[in-house]
Amino acid sequence: MKLSILFSQIVFFIFFPVWIELTKYLHSIVIVVVWVLILFVFLFGVSWIRKEEVRISKRSLNRLIFLYALVLLILLYFRPGGANNGSVNLIPLETISYYLTDSVSFLIALYNLGANIGLFIPFGLYYRYVKNAPSMMQLILISIGSISLIEFVQFLTRRGSLDIDDLILNVLGVFLGYIIFPVFRKVFVIR
Repeated sequence: MKLSILFSQIVFFIFFPVWIELTKYLHSIVIVVVWVLILFVFLFGVSWIRKEEVRISKRSLNRLIFLYALVLLILLYFRPGGANNGSVNLIPLETISYYLTDSVSFLIALYNLGANIGLFIPFGLYYRYVKNAPSMMQLILISIGSISLIEFVQFLTRRGSLDIDDLILNVLGVFLGYIIFPVFRKVFVIR
């Protein structure tokens, strides 16, 4: 565990200027999210290599996912510069194509596409860990409904845009979390 923490901190501080750059576009809490993500990845990686288990109580898991969801909502609704333009995109793959055509900086494109997928992977994992977990189809339907609500509220409050591509990428993240669960179950064990 100490090795995981050491490596994660080294990587975090090497790339610290990149994390600071992201705060120009997002709430400064993004630095905490990135720090936790890097720590988690290294903890998982080192534990996987050493074939060690990390035991977490179900109560702790529930608290962590609640805290994670709260932080994610802060990232979604409280951005630098206040209100966004409240734009709407209902054409699938239009925004994704825009980010893949070098129209914006690589960092912004990577963050927007990667974060829209990656930030929702924990929800797919979480639902596999809970007792009486929904089937994959039920989870996708729950994800579509809840993420659509988030997108609509962002539009109404002018704290983001209503974008079908965000919905597609977010649901893809939940789906990926759901299908990679067997790998995570080998390291993270719920008591």
